[in-house]
Amino acid sequence: MRYQSTRGQAPELDFEGAMLTGLARDGGLYVPTEIPRLDPSEIAAMAGRPYEEVALTVMRPFTGMDDARLAPLIERAYAAIDHPARAPLRQLAPCHFLLELFHGPTLAFKDFAMQLIGQLFQDVMARRGERITIVGATSGDTGSAAIEAFRGLDNVECFILFPHGRVSDVQRRQMTTPTEANVHALALHGDFDDCQAAVKAMFNDHPFRDRVGLTAVNSINWARVLAQVVYYFAAATALGAPHRPVCFTVPTGNFGDIFAGWVARQMGLPIDRLVIATNRNDILHRTMASGAHRKQGVAPTISPSMDIQVSSNFERALFMAYGRDGRATAQLMDELAREGGFQISQGAMQALREDFVSGRASEDETRATIARIARTTGEILCPHTAVGVKVAEEMAGEAPMVTLATAHPAKFPDAVEAATGTRPALPARMADLFDRPERVTEVANDVAAIQSLIEKRIA
Repeated sequence: MRYQSTRGQAPELDFEGAMLTGLARDGGLYVPTEIPRLDPSEIAAMAGRPYEEVALTVMRPFTGMDDARLAPLIERAYAAIDHPARAPLRQLAPCHFLLELFHGPTLAFKDFAMQLIGQLFQDVMARRGERITIVGATSGDTGSAAIEAFRGLDNVECFILFPHGRVSDVQRRQMTTPTEANVHALALHGDFDDCQAAVKAMFNDHPFRDRVGLTAVNSINWARVLAQVVYYFAAATALGAPHRPVCFTVPTGNFGDIFAGWVARQMGLPIDRLVIATNRNDILHRTMASGAHRKQGVAPTISPSMDIQVSSNFERALFMAYGRDGRATAQLMDELAREGGFQISQGAMQALREDFVSGRASEDETRATIARIARTTGEILCPHTAVGVKVAEEMAGEAPMVTLATAHPAKFPDAVEAATGTRPALPARMADLFDRPERVTEVANDVAAIQSLIEKRIA
């Protein structure tokens, strides 16, 4: 399997190279040159199988790794997920299900990808005898999942930028309380888009990138997307696929999670609809409605992991919608950087609308959904999941609808308590989180200063 850049100017790489490189040298994101399809019989055979076996079947054709090497890495990664089903389904209504993706060590869906990447990186670095420096940006969950996955690992130094004052207290403490010296939480004075822009600038500074052995683990890394493809297969086959279609609604920030659903559909999974659910920072919903992709600034919300205006993985969707035209994709990304937006061509917009539909939830609608679902079902939703549930209910049809429950409600206790009157408790293994000392460095929105800090820390 080979991987190409969405901007068409970087060399093709194999899976290991694409994973370690993260962001391509031309600023693009890596995607497979072709997406393998599974036979309906292979998909049907996944029903009722352990999650690890589904993961091996889905990931095998993308990695070029033999089962003897890949299977143990998958086993070790998902041993950290504290539920025997790993990603259990919970029925919310007659044709509406929650896919619980919050049973990992940091209580969020990011653990499914990050635990696996930690194992993959450790395997590669041990074989090569090399060290790498991971730099990532987070709106909350990616950072804590990365720090948890890489803390204490040999051959890896991990720096995570998060927007100061714009993540929940639980999210922050999950990043700032680990004691291992190889993980570093950096609170940047700015919003998530500033964090993401700083990371991209560091990757585009090739001398710095080479000096520190830079790589990325946030959702621009193809291995992250690939790991997320697995739970679409696990959920859909549990509900009758491939013999009947299934719909998915995805609370969407950086677009990686829903793009994984697109990949699953291309692999042959009968997904009827992929629903983009946005909060008030609704650039993706506005794009789907108008064809104009234009930033309007980021407003803080009770669903902070979705407070994004530059959804990096949307570039992958655009690349596919433009028929894998790297030049066209690069031009759009240049317009976004220079002018704050772009107009999508009619043909590409038609392709996107064939793949995705979208909806939006306001702050009041999100709170009302948390309150109503708690009252009528007893299910407590995190605010991101509540955005998904509200939009999913509007999209209900004959096919089963699965809403991705992306985080445990205890990660956002203030929002949940305000909506329900009940403060969700952290699992017992995290009960002392607020008693642990924090270790964090505040940084200005200054790329050169951040680079200097990183070089000093790894010296």
